[in-house]
Amino acid sequence: MANTDRVFGLRPVGTLGQTGWTGKINMYVVLAADATATFVGDLVDLSGTSGAAGVVVNGIDIEGLPAIAQGVAGGPHVGVVVGFLPDQDNLMRKHRVASTNRIALVSDDPATIYEIQEVSGGTALTATEVSLNANVVVAAGNATTGLSGMELDNSTEATTAGLDVRIIGLVRRPDNNFGEHAKRLVTIMDHRYRAGVAGV
Repeated sequence: MANTDRVFGLRPVGTLGQTGWTGKINMYVVLAADATATFVGDLVDLSGTSGAAGVVVNGIDIEGLPAIAQGVAGGPHVGVVVGFLPDQDNLMRKHRVASTNRIALVSDDPATIYEIQEVSGGTALTATEVSLNANVVVAAGNATTGLSGMELDNSTEATTAGLDVRIIGLVRRPDNNFGEHAKRLVTIMDHRYRAGVAGV
């Protein structure tokens, strides 16, 4: 049975050493100076600055709040966006529009396990790629669903420590098999809060 092509970026599903995702998140801000839209499921990285004094977003003073930007293939990354505080100008908006201030809720625990879809085309990963590292493909998200366009790049698997994620398994459920659009379990390997480790 063919896997369904449903792109959603990275979705937290568990934590190493535990049965489920703890749900722990931290607030970060995406600043109006950033001209790239940001989506739920995007890998993000620290942008090297923080909220300025006197700036209020969603009624919250963002002074000193770490700023982030959409991640790039090859990292590093600080975590994954799991949501945003409501946009008070448009409560239906699920993503962060380019060049606007918005507070993001980020899963930044290096031990978090994520589900991600393998990219269309190329050579589908097999059982032997488990425990290797790989990069993601960065693509624009969906402004209707608010979900990320990032997918697992099936042309980059290697033992290299500096790649984006560690492949730790196949999502085990009846609608998912090895092949195109397979859903994989990964952890962030090139993480700001943990040194990368070579794949096996």
